[in-house]
Amino acid sequence: MEQKQKSPLMRIWDLSKSKQGMLKKSIALSAVGVLIGFVPYISAAKIIAMLIAHNGNTKDIVLWALAAFLTNECKTLLLTFSTSVSHKATFAVLAEIRQKCLRKLSNLSMGTLEAQSTGKWKTILVDQIESMEKTIAHVFPEFTGNILGAVVLMVGMIVLDWRLGLLSLVTLPIGMAFMMTTMKGYAQNYEKSIHVGKKMNDAILDYIGGIKVIKAFNQSEISYTKYADSIRNNASFFYGWMKQSQFGMSCFYSISPAVLVIVIPFGLIFYMGGSISVTEFLTILIMAMSVISPIIKMTSYMDSLATTGTLIESVEELLLAPEQHHPQEKVELADQVIELKHVTFAYDDEAGNVLNDVSLRIEPGTKTALVGPSGGGKSTIAKLIAGFWDVEEGSISLGGKDLKDIPLSQISENISYVSQDNFLFDDTVRNNIRMGRENATDEEVEEIARLASCDKFIRKLDRGYDTKVGGGGTHLSGGERQRIAIARAMLKNAPIVILDEATAYIDPENESVLQEAIGNLVKGKTLIVIAHRLATVTNSDKIVVLENGCIKATGTHDELIESSELYRHMWKASTGNGGEQDD
Repeated sequence: MEQKQKSPLMRIWDLSKSKQGMLKKSIALSAVGVLIGFVPYISAAKIIAMLIAHNGNTKDIVLWALAAFLTNECKTLLLTFSTSVSHKATFAVLAEIRQKCLRKLSNLSMGTLEAQSTGKWKTILVDQIESMEKTIAHVFPEFTGNILGAVVLMVGMIVLDWRLGLLSLVTLPIGMAFMMTTMKGYAQNYEKSIHVGKKMNDAILDYIGGIKVIKAFNQSEISYTKYADSIRNNASFFYGWMKQSQFGMSCFYSISPAVLVIVIPFGLIFYMGGSISVTEFLTILIMAMSVISPIIKMTSYMDSLATTGTLIESVEELLLAPEQHHPQEKVELADQVIELKHVTFAYDDEAGNVLNDVSLRIEPGTKTALVGPSGGGKSTIAKLIAGFWDVEEGSISLGGKDLKDIPLSQISENISYVSQDNFLFDDTVRNNIRMGRENATDEEVEEIARLASCDKFIRKLDRGYDTKVGGGGTHLSGGERQRIAIARAMLKNAPIVILDEATAYIDPENESVLQEAIGNLVKGKTLIVIAHRLATVTNSDKIVVLENGCIKATGTHDELIESSELYRHMWKASTGNGGEQDD
């Protein structure tokens, strides 16, 4: 919480801890470069003064001109080197921040991850972290260097003649006052810009993603109107914001540099009164003209400084999000017994409980089916067993150890989880299956694909196992994606397999083949199945019937047909002898 109390700039500086040495070097190079960059102005003043006074020789003029040339070249080299060092440090820092965020994501519960859209995580990990580049690479060295340069110039003018020195600064606060009017409500406007931009992006994605539905139901005009309105609203907001800022910024850029309006008349008065020499007058005149340059450069970073708070808060919101706290060292498991004791669970406080006082024991090497109407809590139990969330009320144990006392990596090693919405990476079919076990040979991948009834359709693809499946597996049908996901899980060879409606997209002909394949592949393993077609789980060792987050009955198929009215109704519905099944 201490970090939250710091300024946004200091919080970004803290995130750059590993490369602060390089950034300090960049700041020092920038500061020296800016200071050296004033020498040509002083040289020009000296040369002009000598020419006016006719008291300089050619050698002196050449020396001052040479000094101006060399220091200008030196300034260019120093600033270039400073930029190079700062960018090298910056991209290393951005990579570290992204790595921290990705490591953090792996330790967050699925609840935290699913609470935000994929677009929100993408915005943080890609866009907002990338936006820090200007702050780290430019604001730190260049902003700091220009502040130092401006201060040194101001002090120098005051030392030469405090009257002209102070007068030369009169226009600056007036111009800054106008500029500050544009900064009022900047944070709110920036946050609103993110909001309207997100609405526009969502509308575009909806329009593109739903184009088939739009065409099929002749909704082109209505859908296009929503899409066009979101774009117009986005453009209108930014136009209004820029129009609101235009007057203040125009005044700043016209008033702040107008130092000559004050310095020249007063300088002439002081010179004619004999209280200042021509050299001092010209030097202050040129320094007053040059002091505005670093100040204007500083203001060019005000936008970055103003948005820094929003950027860092989004990243910190992720980095400070509550994690699943599990140990790192593996523990010894007595067996593979899974036991839920009085588990009550809610995804959030407002939605209410999804599970209520659920107790269940699953023996190793058995097949357990979870069935019941939609919303009964079947998938929630499966996900809790897989370690996607930690329970706060009650407990879940594996091999006699509470899941909270087992490293997440060890839970993952012991459990293969396959849902109806498995994700395939934009890679080859072979590599997607191999993700189950990275060191698997090509022969092992192809053998597991045969056992999972994938081999035939894979070999019919353009490049067989080396065919790219597209982002999310879009080049394949839903059933094909599902079979590859099952093959991947089977290659992992974990002792516990959870199939969460994993055959939902499989057609009846292939499902029977796949069910037989699954039966062969999970021999000796613990299998937990969630299925909406009851015919596929009648051979289970135990069937658990859930409704409204409570276990209503347990037993074999035959036992439940006799003892459970709910199961009997579901069975009749699934075989066409009753009403519609609600699952």
